[in-house]
Amino acid sequence: MPHRFESESRKLLGRLRAALASDTEGQARLNKVVELIGDSMQTEVCSIYLFRDADTLELCATKGLQEEAVHQTRMRLGEGLVGRTAKNRTVINTADAPAEKGFRYMPETGEERFSSFCGVPIQRLGEVLGVLVVQSKAAREYTPDEVYALEIVAMVIAEMTELGAFVGAGAALSARHQQPVLLRGSIAQEGASEGQVFLHEPRVVVTNPISDDPETEHNRLVGAIDELRQSIDDMLKGARSVDPEQAKVLEAYRMFANSGSWLRRMKADIENGLSAEAAVEKEQSHARARMARSGDAYLRERLHDLDDLSNRLLRILTGQGVDLQADMPDNPILVARNIGPGELLEYGKKIKGIVLEEGSVGSHATIVARAWAIPLVINARGVTREALNGDTILVDGEQGIAHLRPDETVLGAFRDKIAMQTRAQERYASIRDLKAQAKCGSVVSLHMNAGLIADLPSLEGSGAEGVGLFRTELQFLVRNQMPRRSELSALYARVLRAANGKRVAFRTLDIGSDKVLPYMKPNDEPNPAMGWRAIRVGLDKPGVLRMQLQALLRAADGAPLTVMFPFITQLSEFRAARAEMDKAIARETKLGHTLPSALEVGAMLETPSLAFAPEAFFEEVDFLSIGGNDLKQFFFAADRENERVRKRYDTLDVSFLSLIEQVVKRCKATNTHLSFCGEDAGRPVEALCFAALGLRTLSMRPASIGPVKHLLRRVNLDEVKAVMDEAIAKGDQSVRRAVADWLVYQV
Repeated sequence: MPHRFESESRKLLGRLRAALASDTEGQARLNKVVELIGDSMQTEVCSIYLFRDADTLELCATKGLQEEAVHQTRMRLGEGLVGRTAKNRTVINTADAPAEKGFRYMPETGEERFSSFCGVPIQRLGEVLGVLVVQSKAAREYTPDEVYALEIVAMVIAEMTELGAFVGAGAALSARHQQPVLLRGSIAQEGASEGQVFLHEPRVVVTNPISDDPETEHNRLVGAIDELRQSIDDMLKGARSVDPEQAKVLEAYRMFANSGSWLRRMKADIENGLSAEAAVEKEQSHARARMARSGDAYLRERLHDLDDLSNRLLRILTGQGVDLQADMPDNPILVARNIGPGELLEYGKKIKGIVLEEGSVGSHATIVARAWAIPLVINARGVTREALNGDTILVDGEQGIAHLRPDETVLGAFRDKIAMQTRAQERYASIRDLKAQAKCGSVVSLHMNAGLIADLPSLEGSGAEGVGLFRTELQFLVRNQMPRRSELSALYARVLRAANGKRVAFRTLDIGSDKVLPYMKPNDEPNPAMGWRAIRVGLDKPGVLRMQLQALLRAADGAPLTVMFPFITQLSEFRAARAEMDKAIARETKLGHTLPSALEVGAMLETPSLAFAPEAFFEEVDFLSIGGNDLKQFFFAADRENERVRKRYDTLDVSFLSLIEQVVKRCKATNTHLSFCGEDAGRPVEALCFAALGLRTLSMRPASIGPVKHLLRRVNLDEVKAVMDEAIAKGDQSVRRAVADWLVYQV
């Protein structure tokens, strides 16, 4: 059966090619296609539904249903079996369609006679263009071989639709809007920029999706794969001599380029009648569909890398868009569904901003964008469908939004905002070397957060007094194997040298939750944010923790060293982690290595439980750092990655501030140094309230230090505390409005 079917499949593709090459146009061509498919599959019905607009599917051609229904039958996305196929981007194959959940009977089509149903999404590069349907009277499910053939045919139809082969058929594909569009996403890197859209994925047009010469297509594919691998090796060679961290990103990327299973699947598609580029695109579409359905953040990131490789391979095969930067505008804003690290590194710092339809805060591309301080908005749904090359676009990284083709009012307001930010930056630069001293005389020490060597130049430029949090997990996340102790020690030594004597608080490995190591078996946990992560992993895998501590001790080489453990929830965990540090010190002493001249060992307070720890905990830690992002999500039971709930809760809520104030008082009683680290520390009003509660060290993004210092220097913290106390006495749930109203008359 498979051999006979493969032959029939190739015959069908050949007949399709002949039909598409004929003189017929528009509706006649589409009618011919459904006739050919129906005859070849030996089904009574074959229909093609295409999108009229973003939410509406229209019956555009049929063999077997009532002809009067063509261009009259429409359904919403998700409606009926056809709508469900399009919405979920998955095949629906059933022997009893009326019994299926969501079935919708269309009386004008006359489909009540047909029991079996198989719907296959017509999609190109992750964008669903329509649905291909076959039906028959006999109650049967279509075989896997038949479904596979329909998927191949659907892909060819998608290519022909993209080429305009069915123009005049009456169905309008999802058109890009020509009006101004506001796109809401998530913040990945702050900043604001204006520029022109530069599409990362210029549409590669596959003009020859069908081939009857598998051997030639195999050779073309293998040659292109070899060229792809060589280009990655060349990039890797260059990166190793310039930036070791970028090299580690590319090493993980190269691993996918050498995937044998990826090549085998494409060869199989060629055997069944596709050209080399069509086989690549078919695998790419499947990868994008899996991305859309996957709830596994790590798997999505790996599929993004595979998607990036497919784009590069298609350009090699077709010769289209080989020079990605040839038509780059003067102020390019990169727009893409997603982007892998390889191509982003190729663009370099020419890019003024990035807007991604997908993406995540932990992706390789985000790591690179943050290192370059490029404004980045992720999860901006629909941007690749709406944007055209050259469109004016405004990227607001502070708000996580992008304005596409803005009207004059929005454009003017945005330019005023950028101008005000420029003037503000000039003011901040003028106080860079001054202390953050309030009018009452209180001094707040402002530190910055970092995770890459590339972040360290901001230490001096921002006026930060030190690094309050250096995330060590990034060096583990961007490679495909565990780093060696010597590599880590060399990296940490570079960080300390770059800090030029300023305090750097190294946070030990914080993995788990949304940060999964490529070489560590992922855990299928129902709630990973509250599962096996951070210090819990370190204590269960003491070899990894001990290796990292030894690397830090050696990196200090006699200089002061500050280390803190993440996600400590109780005294016993801190003691166990501190014991690992003592073991590492004992081993280094035995080996005759130089120990740090001073050693601070602290903990991150990220769960409410630690605020109620025994007094011994506050006495034993050298310092505490409140991890505001995690603490707030656990305090309010609101996932910080869930936009529907995280914005419902205010950092300046009285109950949350009461918890912070309690920690401040406990640390003051035991003379324990306390800092606040997280996004809220970099928001001026929040920072002001934290300082009024007694916090004297705040750690934030470098760009936030200027605004926070500027405000702190203009107010009296005792007066701020009085305003907060008055709001609390009145029964306000949050002190935000009271403080904001008071500030109007102060600054």
